[in-house]
Amino acid sequence: MTAVKIGLIGYGTVGSAVGRTIRSHQENLQAIFGKEVHVAGVLVREKQKYAQQVTDALLTDDAAELFSISDLDVIIEASVGIEPAFSYLTEAIQHGCHIITANKELIASRGAELKQLAKDKGVRLEYEAAVAGGVPVIGTLKQLLHINHVVKVEAILNGTSNFILTEMSDKGLPFGEALRLAQEAGFAEADPANDVDGWDAFYKLMVLSDLLFEAQPDWGKVTRRGIRSVSSQDIRAAAEQGWKIKHVATLENAGGEVTASVEPVILTAGHPLYSVDGVDNAVCVEGDLVGKLKLQGPGAGALPTASAIVEDLANLVHQRKEISVKREIKFTEKREAVPYVHLPSGEAVLLHGENVVASDGRYYRLAARAQAKAEA
Repeated sequence: MTAVKIGLIGYGTVGSAVGRTIRSHQENLQAIFGKEVHVAGVLVREKQKYAQQVTDALLTDDAAELFSISDLDVIIEASVGIEPAFSYLTEAIQHGCHIITANKELIASRGAELKQLAKDKGVRLEYEAAVAGGVPVIGTLKQLLHINHVVKVEAILNGTSNFILTEMSDKGLPFGEALRLAQEAGFAEADPANDVDGWDAFYKLMVLSDLLFEAQPDWGKVTRRGIRSVSSQDIRAAAEQGWKIKHVATLENAGGEVTASVEPVILTAGHPLYSVDGVDNAVCVEGDLVGKLKLQGPGAGALPTASAIVEDLANLVHQRKEISVKREIKFTEKREAVPYVHLPSGEAVLLHGENVVASDGRYYRLAARAQAKAEA
């Protein structure tokens, strides 16, 4: 009985968890594939660093050596950055390998090219783990796209930022102290810019845009703000009104005109993202037929991400038909910048055509589901 051979690119936190999960869930995988599933080769930058961890597969720092493995079936990519990941996956597709990746920057930047290459070669490209960790967002949206038109997505897509804002809210901590706790817990890198400046959530939102509309806005025309400017005073003042400040990524399709944003916004207690705390991610989807759905779960950590990757692996046995969702849409210009504000009064006003909460000459945008209450 031949085996399903997997090549693994990257053996850090996520890659090593994928390797362990494939071994620990071998019985389930064999039941699905009808044969053994094993990692045949691991490509890393520094062989010596992983020599004691990878003892049952080829360990190499040479991509050519990885691709020389005979009958390689699947490449799982668990690295970061666009290159050399894009070049590796392009080569893997040319070798006839199915592709699974957790690399959100890569999929946001070059995903359309990889999808077309995979389609031309007759292989699958799966990327569930690139958006919300263990939350099955991509699979759910693909299912909805058979009939539904998705008209709105509101999501918390970065567990690190959500953890920091939760600590600031629950413990009254300043941003810097909450960031330090996130770093000590392993939720934030030594350089946290990718998370706290909104880039991670931005990349994930662009992946969703590609999936929903087969198009992305001009990146320079998307409102993207991180959480560094959110102060303890802002958090307290919002809490006095029964509100929370959350970092929310939004895609909204109004009659073919799509707006995209990633920014801290005010949420009232009735908003479905209000209760999403800690490192959880959540995605609220509104379809024209299904109405409103909410998916929530762990968005950070090795095992949730490995779970999504291995589920993608299991799904390779199903011949999922890819749905073309190209529609007549246009992306609007980004809104005029609304400066961040302290909120002692919690007064709702209209600024630049939008509902915002205002005081002291600084402002937070009020999330759409809170506007009706503010206007009442």
